[in-house]
Amino acid sequence: MFNPEGLHLIICVHGLDGNAADLRLVKTYLELGLPGARLDFLMSERNQGDTFSDFDTMTDRLVQEILNHIQNSSDPARISFVGHSLGTIIIRTALARKEMKPFLGKLHTFLSLSGPHLGTLYNSSGLVNAGMWFMQKWKKSGSLLQLSLRDASDPRRSFLYRLSERSQLHQFKHILLCGSGQDRYVPLHSARLELCKAAAKDTSLLGQAYREMVHNMVSPLAARASTVSVVRYDVQHALPHTASALVGRAAHIAALDSDLFIEKFLLVSALKYFR
Repeated sequence: MFNPEGLHLIICVHGLDGNAADLRLVKTYLELGLPGARLDFLMSERNQGDTFSDFDTMTDRLVQEILNHIQNSSDPARISFVGHSLGTIIIRTALARKEMKPFLGKLHTFLSLSGPHLGTLYNSSGLVNAGMWFMQKWKKSGSLLQLSLRDASDPRRSFLYRLSERSQLHQFKHILLCGSGQDRYVPLHSARLELCKAAAKDTSLLGQAYREMVHNMVSPLAARASTVSVVRYDVQHALPHTASALVGRAAHIAALDSDLFIEKFLLVSALKYFR
């Protein structure tokens, strides 16, 4: 058993086209809200500048970054993760790696901000879907292709489906899934790890695979309901009437740069899960 009063390592992982400073406000309010706690932050930077790679490549970098950080600092008693958008998938992929197995027993809290855990399927915004398709082609992005489950002819052989079969989310004590219906980049059902109506009615092979992905990740959590707390948030942001808000980008990045949201979210609700 680890000492709950020991060092608490909190690893923050940015999203697509992001950088190590993206989650700085989360770090600031965790430090303000937990005075006296032994907190150690790793603001991941190894993938900044190249988030259009495939997930395996980005995971290699994150795993090595984590191992190097732990080797060069004190051994943590607890390890928590905070991820935004695509960063949440890199975190989940890292936890499925054999190099991270020694640390699974120390996992404490996973805060997922607009994480596309079920990919970008069943997105209601045709404009965003077209934009994502163009971006994937232009950047030759492996990660965007994988998020659309189009990286294999059989969806059950896609990256996200295979990752769902190796989910380690049930190793955490607390899982906080934060999404917004105003976010058109990452569908709310994907961020909250839930089945949507469109997927429930889809009788195609893709629909079947999608429902199986949800089951693969949720059933281990249900089996550990007495020891794992899962909290889902549907956030409504006060957004200006701009083009960015119209296409859903403003809500997607508000989880990063809205000082008011992050302060209230952490200090009123989420902070207790990091104690």
